[in-house]
Amino acid sequence: MKDYRADQIRNVVLLSHSGAGKTSLTEAMLFSTGAIPRLGKADEGTTVSDNDPDEIKRHISINLSLLHCNWKDTKVNLLDTPGYADFIGGVKAGLRVAEGSVVVVCATSGVEVGTETAWQFTEGSSLPCLIYINKMDRENADFAKAVSQINEAFGNKCVPIQVPIGSHNTFQGIVDIITMKAYIGTKGEEQPIPADMDDIVASYREKLAEAVAETDEALTEKYLEGESITSEDILRVLGSGIKSRQIVPILAGSALQNTGITQLLEAIDAYMPSPKDIQPDVSDKGSLSALVFLTSADPYVGKLTHFRVYSGTIESNAQVWNCTKDQPERVGQLFMFQGKGQEAVAKVSAGDIGSVAKLAVTGTSDTLGIKDGPVKLEPIEFPEPVYSLAIKPKTKTDVDKLGTVLPRLIEEDPTLRVRKDPDTGETVLSGMGDSHLDVVIDRMQRKFGLGVTGDPPKVPYKETVSVTTKAEYKHKKQTGGHGQYGHVCFEVEPLPRSQGFEFAEKVVGGSVPKNYIPAVEKGVMEARTEGVLARFPVVDVKVTLYDGSAHPVDSSEISFKIAASQALKKGLSQARPILLEPIMHLEVVVPEAFIGDIISDLNTKRAKVLGMNPADGNQIIEAQVPLAELLRYAIDLRSITQGRGTYKVQFSHYEEVPSYQAEKIMSERSAEKG
Repeated sequence: MKDYRADQIRNVVLLSHSGAGKTSLTEAMLFSTGAIPRLGKADEGTTVSDNDPDEIKRHISINLSLLHCNWKDTKVNLLDTPGYADFIGGVKAGLRVAEGSVVVVCATSGVEVGTETAWQFTEGSSLPCLIYINKMDRENADFAKAVSQINEAFGNKCVPIQVPIGSHNTFQGIVDIITMKAYIGTKGEEQPIPADMDDIVASYREKLAEAVAETDEALTEKYLEGESITSEDILRVLGSGIKSRQIVPILAGSALQNTGITQLLEAIDAYMPSPKDIQPDVSDKGSLSALVFLTSADPYVGKLTHFRVYSGTIESNAQVWNCTKDQPERVGQLFMFQGKGQEAVAKVSAGDIGSVAKLAVTGTSDTLGIKDGPVKLEPIEFPEPVYSLAIKPKTKTDVDKLGTVLPRLIEEDPTLRVRKDPDTGETVLSGMGDSHLDVVIDRMQRKFGLGVTGDPPKVPYKETVSVTTKAEYKHKKQTGGHGQYGHVCFEVEPLPRSQGFEFAEKVVGGSVPKNYIPAVEKGVMEARTEGVLARFPVVDVKVTLYDGSAHPVDSSEISFKIAASQALKKGLSQARPILLEPIMHLEVVVPEAFIGDIISDLNTKRAKVLGMNPADGNQIIEAQVPLAELLRYAIDLRSITQGRGTYKVQFSHYEEVPSYQAEKIMSERSAEKG
């Protein structure tokens, strides 16, 4: 493979709403540059990019795909990201290692929720951007409508530099309104602009001239004085305007027809920054600094680590230093990936992207460098998971596999979390949504032969008391020979919320011998794990041993332990027991148009809305909501806001369950326990 300097490389991330055609577009780019011999189809599962069985089965992109092609003297690394919100981890990884972006818009659907999200990502990362209106060959394709929606959503700095010739059945090529030339068919043959397009081309040309003039003082003056803005003027300042995000060019074409693809490649080459544009001192000869942005598992070679080199060079069969974990790492054969295909390379130079198998300690977001003067690159910020399932192995064999498979899945996907709930004993798997976890559970079975079921996690309810009472229990049993005798008197009283559980003793005169008090405490502590209402753990209660009696022969530790356990149950029953539920602090970020719907939904979830604050054009709604009402909130919020809402949640406190709800919980618990 040819060596490329940093100024000859373009690292470009492709973003869109699911279904806009990113995968087909990357396929067309690879085909147009000769990187692949034929065009695959996404709906048939034959593309280079969507090669995972889950992607083929669902007809969507799930993983970040790494692809590359050569355009003239430039290497273009394409990072094809998933368009579905549940698989945002791949989007975040792709954004982190790219210098430029292409936002793909469907010519029939226009700006969708995922388009807005993609735009926000490019703005948040300050990435120069091209917008590509795809599917101009589709029925109801409407370039002008799509441009209007783009301008409404993202501003007038988004301006066409191309206009499609026809649409649907009549789509045949594009007009470049900078050079004022028409390009027809898959080969982009140059032809005169159709006469019936003169007016529309002139109109878009005027808008482009105005947008370009606003980015340059000399051109502004020229424009205001009524002088013509020439193609040379536009080309002179367009690149810098794009790189500073003052201008976002709009292009058009059809990936399936392979029309307008070479013009897109030309634009990426001409207008997207190289690594050297962003980091002028980048050099192959500098100290090694590389960021791991993706970890995946290959059924044949095992763990694969994908990295982007920011300076220096990584060579095959060399030793590097993991600057994050402060450990050495042995690098074997290096590769460059084309979807699931791979090509062995001797080295990966500054600005480029490469892969290596079987690294021992390195994970996603780690920096690879040198031991002397190591530099840690900024890690990737992955979002916190918002949707959880309790997973249960189906068989005894699956139980044994679970502990080894889960860490491998989390290593591949940093948006996954696994925890053992100490209250319910469940293994809880958390991710970005129901589709995300469905894919993970399918993957466990397919890749590792691990069968699990997934159900909503149990809510960790607690029990407490609401009044102070006294309880006495005498355990007396005669069985021939030594009997059993233990007698205790307790005071049971409520504690303030979140105070836990306390055991105390104030026995006077040795009525309960001191050597039996630890057994009494043990009996109490074991009994508090199952309350009297629905067998949930007891909290916020103080139990004080204040009296009792012992038998010189029949008393024993087990006798006092049994007496303590029964006395506590008796005391809990007398002290007006109540159920407690976890209350979560919820922050929902939504566009203003959805506030009413969100508040109405929260009211059905027994929420206490605390207030609202504006933030970056959205509203942040703060509320306290029972955890039981939030188990499917990721799905509910997506439905209410068409995917435009996000939220964060964290534990706040425990609170009494309303009586009508408590009866339902006790009934369900009784049926569950049998």
